[in-house]
Amino acid sequence: MKVSLPWLQTYFDAPLPSAAELHDALTFHAFEVEEVTGEKGKEVIDVKVLPDRAADCLSHRGIARELAAILDLPLKKDPLAEPDAEFPAQAALAVDIEDSASCLRYLGAYVKGVTVGPSPAWLKEALESVGSRSINNVVDATNYVMLDIGQPLHAFDAGKLTAREGVFRIAVRGALEEEAITTLSGEEYRLPEGTLVVADAHADAAIGIAGVKGGKRAEIDSSTVDIILESANFDGTLIRRAAQKLKLYTDASLRFQNRPSPALAKVAMREALRLIAEVAGGELIGVTDAYPAEVVERTVRMSVAEANALLGTAYAAEDVRQVFDRLGFSYTEVEGTFTVVPPFERRDLTIAANLVEEVGRILGYERVTPAELPALPFAPDQARYRGIERLKDFLVERGYAEISTQSFAEAGDIELANPLQSDRPWLRPSLMPGMAGALERAAQVAPRTIGPEKHLKLFEVGNVFTKDGEFLVLALGVRALAGKLPPDLLIEHVATIEQELLEAPGKARYTLDGDLVELNLSHANLEKLGDGYAPVTYALGAYRPFSLYPAALRDIAVWTPAGTSESEVTISILKEAGEHLARLDLFDQFEKEGRVSYAFRLVFESMEKTLSDVELAPAMERITNALNARDGFSVR
Repeated sequence: MKVSLPWLQTYFDAPLPSAAELHDALTFHAFEVEEVTGEKGKEVIDVKVLPDRAADCLSHRGIARELAAILDLPLKKDPLAEPDAEFPAQAALAVDIEDSASCLRYLGAYVKGVTVGPSPAWLKEALESVGSRSINNVVDATNYVMLDIGQPLHAFDAGKLTAREGVFRIAVRGALEEEAITTLSGEEYRLPEGTLVVADAHADAAIGIAGVKGGKRAEIDSSTVDIILESANFDGTLIRRAAQKLKLYTDASLRFQNRPSPALAKVAMREALRLIAEVAGGELIGVTDAYPAEVVERTVRMSVAEANALLGTAYAAEDVRQVFDRLGFSYTEVEGTFTVVPPFERRDLTIAANLVEEVGRILGYERVTPAELPALPFAPDQARYRGIERLKDFLVERGYAEISTQSFAEAGDIELANPLQSDRPWLRPSLMPGMAGALERAAQVAPRTIGPEKHLKLFEVGNVFTKDGEFLVLALGVRALAGKLPPDLLIEHVATIEQELLEAPGKARYTLDGDLVELNLSHANLEKLGDGYAPVTYALGAYRPFSLYPAALRDIAVWTPAGTSESEVTISILKEAGEHLARLDLFDQFEKEGRVSYAFRLVFESMEKTLSDVELAPAMERITNALNARDGFSVR
């Protein structure tokens, strides 16, 4: 949630502390801060609001309420604490809710005679300061209220809706079979079954994807004169599913999926009508409020003794009273037990432990005296974990580098209902595709200066998912970087790893599906892997010091006879390049008229200084002469 410091200041009479101090106050008492940007006095604080507080804190008012409690500063205003709004009733707008569980509340206001145009400068600046684009004064007013108090709203052009006998009818219903909608951004979506829509009931046409995005059909534009303003509360689960299925994530869907209180919809309607009247004029005809099942006020009890037992503190009742007063809670107290009526927006306060957390964080966790945790009443079984770690150590000691690949695959036995990637909708049944890809990428970036006789050796221990169940798997992968370039060695074992080291060098033993198997990775045994695998290994990612001085780049291209491998050219270059060659990469290769052209980039660097042209010239001359001296070779 991006929060503007000038916007926050509108909630306080007293000047707020600096952005740096607000950063610390929020970090140590409420939420992490991702970053602070902008010039002094106009900073924007990016606050990482967690899901349990998103219902009240994805808004400037919510963050202002938090800072008021943390800093003990009184709020100048609080829209959510104002008396309940009274709206004139109307007969010009009817609202039908198909399922009260999917739409908990729907307020629709009919406003006539607005003038749509550019927003005033202050409104534009406020929206743009937090990354929201100004559209027009009516739409901007709805977006401002959402960012201010956390309730999404939407305005429809009443002139584009159907009225019968002077009455408009809005329906909140599930999408019809094969129903489609074109959104405000011009994209057409075919709506999946179960998607909640807002419809023009008389025309039986969707005018918005409920809680997600409005439709083009009733868009507000410069010709709009009369509007219907929506402030509703939709089921968070339905909104989240719709956003995921359509891959359409909006500021509105983010807020609805975290279940704001239905009471907030009425507050937002009042605030939006005020702002629209200020920036666009118009006359409010009336408001229809469809509220099938009103939310019942709840209470939560907590005693001072409970708070101290959980926090390890010795707070008095006065400390707790101070916290609840600063948070604006309504409560009664009897002999150290507090009965709290949480504000309607604080939907996270349901049990005593929630109130204890409020006491702890507002007073500051630094006031909690550190204490050692009691000993566990049982000894945890770490055998499986230790076995896996020993096997990993065994492989690393023999030159293997551990990799970790993603658990999703292009094909498999178990398909995901909601894949994170459209091209990988399955759980992986094997580690082999990931291992093969890792070898390919590793070979592309591995420095050639490690020597043509060396090779990459990778391993992964991870779970695979098949129709027969979930299994722990060990995968090994070996690739030669040069030489005769035999095929990659890929080995995969399904393993319940209960591994032990044997006395013989380079050997380990572990169980595979209940059978005892020996794993022999000693250097002396590598010849069975095929030609080109020498006993010297290179572990990908091994640290080597880097130079503080700029590197020097040189390119060289050479014609070779047909059938010449890259490694033959690489060997010739490495022999003559000298000690300052840090990297050698092939960047071009093609065949023409029976010959093969290879082009390499050479990276030279020194740990002591920047290398000059004079110092590099002899090495390049030696390389050129060595290549030209070979039969059929010609440096271009």
